[in-house]
Amino acid sequence: MAGRAQPSGPAGSGGGAPGLLPLLLLLLSAAAIIPRGDGQNLVTEDVTVVEGEVATISCRVKNSDDSVIQLLNPNRQTIYFRDFRPLKDSRFQLVNFSNSELRVSLTNVSISDEGRYFCQLYTDPPQEIYTTITVLVPPRNLVIDIQKETAVEGEEIELNCTAMASRPATTIRWFKGNKELTGKSEVEQWSDMYTVTSQLLLKVGREDDGVPVICLVDHPAVKDLQTQRYLEVMYKPQVRVSQNYPLQGLTREGEPLELTCTAFGKPQPTDMRWLRVDDEMPQHVVVSGSNLLISNLNKTDNGTYRCEASNAVGKSHADYMLFVYDPPTTIPPPTTTTTTTTTIPTTITDSRAGEEGAIRSVDHAVVGGVVAVVVFAMLCLLIILGRYFARHKGTYFTHEAKGADDAADADTAIINAEGGQNNSEEKKEYFI
Repeated sequence: MAGRAQPSGPAGSGGGAPGLLPLLLLLLSAAAIIPRGDGQNLVTEDVTVVEGEVATISCRVKNSDDSVIQLLNPNRQTIYFRDFRPLKDSRFQLVNFSNSELRVSLTNVSISDEGRYFCQLYTDPPQEIYTTITVLVPPRNLVIDIQKETAVEGEEIELNCTAMASRPATTIRWFKGNKELTGKSEVEQWSDMYTVTSQLLLKVGREDDGVPVICLVDHPAVKDLQTQRYLEVMYKPQVRVSQNYPLQGLTREGEPLELTCTAFGKPQPTDMRWLRVDDEMPQHVVVSGSNLLISNLNKTDNGTYRCEASNAVGKSHADYMLFVYDPPTTIPPPTTTTTTTTTIPTTITDSRAGEEGAIRSVDHAVVGGVVAVVVFAMLCLLIILGRYFARHKGTYFTHEAKGADDAADADTAIINAEGGQNNSEEKKEYFI
C-alpha cells in the first residue's frame, strides 16, 4: 500500500559523514530553483517482513526528469543519496539505481528497524512519500501443560498451551484427534511482544486413551506450528462372556457347557472370578482361570452365571443366563403310504432316516409303475383278441331230406335226401 505523500523540508543527514552537510545544503538550494516537473509522482509500497529476513524498499518515479532521489530512515537520516550511502550501516545495500528508481535492501531485520522510511524527490517544491516496514515475530516457544499426566475416565482435566513472545499476538486453536475444541485465551503484552495462553477443560473417557491433543498456532509469521500431548486415561475393565461349547444350538440336559470370560482395562485386570447369582455354585462346575466348564448339564444348573473382573480403577462384570432344555427324543423309523400308482413318504426329522425313507419310496414307486404297465398291457391284449374273434365267423351246414316223411324207412329217406342235396337250401349259423 502506498504511503501518504507529504511535503518535506531538507532531509537530515543523521549518520552521514560530516563533509556531506555543505554538499547537501548546496544541492537543496539548487533544487529550490529547479522548476517542478509536470506529472512527476513518487510511488512506493509498505513492507511486511519476518524478523531476521530481508526487507526491500523501492522508491519509484513516474515521468522522471533526472531529479535526485534519496531514501531516509525513521530518524530522517539519509540512507542513500542517489547511489551513494552516507549511513554507516552495512545491512543496507543498493539493489537498483536509475533515474526512475532507487531500490534498497535491508538484511537481518529486527524490531528496531520497524517504522516509516521516506522517499524524497528533489523537485520544486520537493516531493516526499513514506513506506512503512512492519516486522513480524513468530512465537519463540509453544508448550502444553497438562494438569494430570494420568487421568481416570469421567474426570475433567485442564490443559494450557502457551505461545511466548510473538508479534502480533497469536491465535491458539485446540484439536482432539481431528475434532476441533474451544479453549479460553488470555493475552499479556511485554514491551512490543505478546504472550498468549489458552486454557482447555476436557472431560475424558476410555475412548480418549492414546488420543493426541493438539495446540495449533495461527500467526502470519509462521505456518503449521503446533505441539501435542497424548492423553493417558485409566478405566475399569470391560468384561465379556462367550460360549465355547456348544457352538450352536441349545444347551440340553446331559451335554457339556464351556464358557470363557475376557476382560480389558487400564491397567489390565488382575483379579477375575466366576460366581452364580443368587445361588451357590454347583459342586460339579469346574472353574479354571477365565474358563467355566459343566461336563453334564441338568435342570438344577439353571441360573445366571457372572464373571467379575477388577483393577485399580474399579470392578465390572458380565452375566450369562443358563437354561437347560430336555434331551433330544428318539425318532421312530420312517413309514410310507402307497397306492397302485403313487407313493407318499412320511416326513422324517432325522436326516439318515429321511434318506432311507426316500430310497424305499423310490422302490415302491418303481414296483407300482411296473404293475400299472402290466395291467394296462393285459387290458390292451383282451381288447385285441375280442376284435380278432369278432372278425372270424364259424360256419356249418344242415341238410333236411325233402320227402323223408314219405319214405317207408330211414334208408330210403337218406337216399332221397342225397339225391336232392344239390337242390337243398343251405342254412348257415353264426356264432361269435
